[in-house]
Amino acid sequence: MINSKIFVFYINMHKTNVLTFGSENFNTSLKELKDHLKFELTTKNINFENNIFEKYDVLFIHEDFIKNKNSEKKILEETNKIKILVSNSNSNKNINIFSDKLLLPTTIKDINQTVENSVAKKNFFKNSSIKIKDYILNKNEKKLIKKSDFILLTEKEIQLLELFLKNDKSITKRKVLEAVWKYASDADTHTVETHIYRLRKKIKVKFTDENFILNDKNGYFL
Repeated sequence: MINSKIFVFYINMHKTNVLTFGSENFNTSLKELKDHLKFELTTKNINFENNIFEKYDVLFIHEDFIKNKNSEKKILEETNKIKILVSNSNSNKNINIFSDKLLLPTTIKDINQTVENSVAKKNFFKNSSIKIKDYILNKNEKKLIKKSDFILLTEKEIQLLELFLKNDKSITKRKVLEAVWKYASDADTHTVETHIYRLRKKIKVKFTDENFILNDKNGYFL
């Protein structure tokens, strides 16, 4: 079992770079178990600087590091890196700025799993959320979001938006039909027109936006 205080070590887990702040005991324990780790481990004491996070994907931070350190906490809040809190208690204090939490004492297996799960979670949401103009397309929740407002989308509407986003030029109705409906026997170009009309109407009603999906003589585009 591993306990923790203030120290920093670097982890390279597969292609994931992790910067971890922890304790001397935690550091020593990991070094002793280095041959059993699934990732490359480096330990190093460093100063907390603004550019420290640039080459890392994950920050593993013991709760002692942010106690009474408002300036450091602010830097943590502003970075978009994955942040995992290492804690000796179940307290929810400061938990809102972290992606996940590791409760001490812990095991090497739990450390590996926590990092891997956090990376997988971020990749899932990253792949599920796509920026389109001033909107966010959340594929997981099937929503088109703008600020605090959103509309619910059908699977076909999501496929339409993804298709338009992937193409720099306008797309003909026939190509839309081929890409989204795969030439289904019950689909024709009228099906494309109907779906786009309904989607345009939903966007106009909710966001008063009449220029989201555009068209010219060659077809549709964003």
